[in-house]
Amino acid sequence: MIYSGIFTSGTIMAGSGGLAGCRGTSGYRELGKHRIDRIEFGEAAFHWPRHVGKNARIGVHGQYKTVPFVKLFTDQGAMGWGMAPRRSGVEEESLKALILDKPVGDLIDPSTGILQETCRPFDIALHDLAGVILKMPVYRMLGANGPEENHVYSGMIYLDELEPEEDPAGIDRVMENCRRDLDYGYRQLKVKIGRSGRWYPHDKGLVTDIQIVRMIHEEFGDRIDILVDANDMYSLQDTMEFLDGVSGIPIYWMEEPFVENLEEGRKLKAWLMASGREGTYYADGERDPDHQVCMQLAREGNLDVYLSDIVGYGFTPWRKLMPLLKQQNTLASPHAWGSLLKTHYIAHLAAGLGNVCTLEGVTCLSDEIDFGEYKIENGMLRVSGKPGFGMKLLSQ
Repeated sequence: MIYSGIFTSGTIMAGSGGLAGCRGTSGYRELGKHRIDRIEFGEAAFHWPRHVGKNARIGVHGQYKTVPFVKLFTDQGAMGWGMAPRRSGVEEESLKALILDKPVGDLIDPSTGILQETCRPFDIALHDLAGVILKMPVYRMLGANGPEENHVYSGMIYLDELEPEEDPAGIDRVMENCRRDLDYGYRQLKVKIGRSGRWYPHDKGLVTDIQIVRMIHEEFGDRIDILVDANDMYSLQDTMEFLDGVSGIPIYWMEEPFVENLEEGRKLKAWLMASGREGTYYADGERDPDHQVCMQLAREGNLDVYLSDIVGYGFTPWRKLMPLLKQQNTLASPHAWGSLLKTHYIAHLAAGLGNVCTLEGVTCLSDEIDFGEYKIENGMLRVSGKPGFGMKLLSQ
């Protein structure tokens, strides 16, 4: 269970934060003056700037999407919102009953996060609401112990030669989309690999992975960092053959080469260190992670970057986990694919706590969401200084 060790007896374990000891202070008392008097669930439409095809494991992603959200209103006129799990109408009514009419200060402590396990569906929204009430951005509630600008990479796939299925565009489309993302401001590109898993005959898929990474490096050279992600569709042998095939090309990280396990994780790290790849991070823990296996690899120094999703794992659990990762010299880069909302949530985690090596950028457009004052320039994303997460719902 992903929250094992984070929640105990229905109460969130304490952790460090920017407003530590704020119980009883004027800021914390301010939260106690506000009661939740209305809750609204909904969905907002957004889209990616281009059609997104397959990755190594799953089929076409499409382009036009919706994101579920929850809005929390207080009797003092404050409102906070954030992503929430998709629920049926009956489930939504049950969830509302858990926090309706409760003081905000009984639901979230700005210095640690949500206070009860039952608040998990409202984790993001409660952080936003607390920031709105206290008139401060979330990252300041977390302590502002990280940089306000962080590296950001494009997570926009790059198996684009396979689409459209009726008339595949070929490798030129991959290069075209890389150029688009550089024009947008990214200076790190995460290149999806693992074609040998489903979409190509094994040997041809591996050769194509190598060919495309070499083409990207030759075209853009020192202008970019290249990250690669096999979505668990390589074997250990495939991973080593791929990295041998791109010899001489710096690879920032190798993400999810195979389903995380102790034996192969240890062997991969040992191979990286013995093969001149000391500068390539091993990153894992994104898809249905075995948290205990990942933490064991991290304690041993074999896992360099932990990737669990910012919403799936939880914003408050990430706040609790970060000090442990720092103690183990393990970096973080929470998974954000799907929505730019998640990229911006992680920007606050990074600016608040530090230890985030790079952010997953998900380029999105929307007539229903104002994504706020965040800007990518020369590969860096600056966090918003507006209260809460600094984003708004339009016409909702």
